[in-house]
Amino acid sequence: MVLLDTHIWLWWLLGDGNLTDTERFALDELATKRHISISWVTIWETEMLERKKRIRLEPDFKTWIEEATHPSVSAILPVDTEVVIAQRRLPENFHADPADRLITATALLTGFKIATYDRRIIDSAIVSIWKP
Repeated sequence: MVLLDTHIWLWWLLGDGNLTDTERFALDELATKRHISISWVTIWETEMLERKKRIRLEPDFKTWIEEATHPSVSAILPVDTEVVIAQRRLPENFHADPADRLITATALLTGFKIATYDRRIIDSAIVSIWKP
């Protein structure tokens, strides 16, 4: 199972961003095997981006998010007490962004590799980074 950071999930599903063709193909393959997961925080971040008009979701947010979170696309991992506690294992110098902290803590707790381009997460070396 691979946990997608919010930007990777959006780039993959919206067909934009910095993903290479190799990464897109690999994510498509993982999806066919139901090996893609996202944190519930990704849904929250997506809603905020859409509301601020930083992304456009067609035909509307509700329809798009229902399709994008269908089990054939990705598994949604909930936040719970264990995820919040797992944040305490992040290094002191780990950045303060709440979403990135919760997503990284989820990867830490589950042992899933995380797909991200976020240098702060990569450079922390606290979780395994997915590469196709």
